[in-house]
Amino acid sequence: MSIEENLNKAAARFDELQSLLAGSHNIDSEQLAKMGKELAELSPIVLELSEVEKLRREKNDAQVLLDDSLGDSDLRKLAEEEIENINHQLQLREQKLRLMLLPKDELDERNAILEVRAGTGGEEAALFAAELLRMYERYATHRDWKFEALSVRETDIGGVREATASISGKGVFARLKFESGVHRVQRVPVTETSGRIHTSAATVAVLAEAEEVDVSINTKDLRIDTYRSQGAGGQHVNKTDSAVRITHLPSNIVVQCQDEKSQHKNKAKAMKMLLAQLYDKERKKKDKERADDRKSQVGSGDRSERIRTYNFPQGRVTDHRINLTLHKLEQVLQGEDLDEVVNALMAEEQAEKLAALS
Repeated sequence: MSIEENLNKAAARFDELQSLLAGSHNIDSEQLAKMGKELAELSPIVLELSEVEKLRREKNDAQVLLDDSLGDSDLRKLAEEEIENINHQLQLREQKLRLMLLPKDELDERNAILEVRAGTGGEEAALFAAELLRMYERYATHRDWKFEALSVRETDIGGVREATASISGKGVFARLKFESGVHRVQRVPVTETSGRIHTSAATVAVLAEAEEVDVSINTKDLRIDTYRSQGAGGQHVNKTDSAVRITHLPSNIVVQCQDEKSQHKNKAKAMKMLLAQLYDKERKKKDKERADDRKSQVGSGDRSERIRTYNFPQGRVTDHRINLTLHKLEQVLQGEDLDEVVNALMAEEQAEKLAALS
């Protein structure tokens, strides 16, 4: 379906909804709410379309003026300038309309569960994983999101073997979903005495936080173990069995949380992590089925793919998916300029969707 056809369809649906809501006495409250939400989503598109059509009429009027300006150089110049100005406005508004027509990812407004794990590279990989975790925490602060650590396994020298965090706020998953994959670091490790540059890696997974309606869990499918919380090097954090480990037997997914002193709170956080993982597994299964149909893996979020390199000697960050290189390593790791990478990835996704829509 072409963009014009999509616009006409949106405008027709808007008119239909307005008519239905005008005689809403026969519609139940749940259906009314759905129709009201759809109308609110279509309203900006119809408003923008109205502005585009207005500009097109103004362009036609200016073209008539230009055609009638033979022999009058001042009038001709005025008409040409008017057409040039309208064309510029039209280009901007038509592009905005195309973006508004793009299919929305229903998960974009969800909160996210972030998982960071040390990969190849031993202690250096764990130190890099800790830096990535701090980067996302700073980025969350930068965007006024709430960042809450759910589970962190540290090493003796401040590295992170694996960590899970909850990030909540406006449009969290829409921006963080691009971070899933293998992040690679190139630098001289603090543990290296010969000064050689090493390459290490950490994996990042970003899961859309599941809602209660998304996943149904049978309590018989769960094995819940409690144990004593431990810190780096095995020292005990407290003397009670407050840490919780939950195993989902059918999928063999294991989650654990020990950050809270209360066993009840740790269990609640662990369930939150489990729900997100089960929902992500089901979503990826459906994504794969759709991908197999269209022979594409766009948006599959395959964690095994190397997506970004952080090169310390050169002070650069390179995102391999869009061939973007920024010589702002420190600013990106501070969370300040991570938006520059994310914005470029979002723009690329929009371009791909627009190409499919045309």
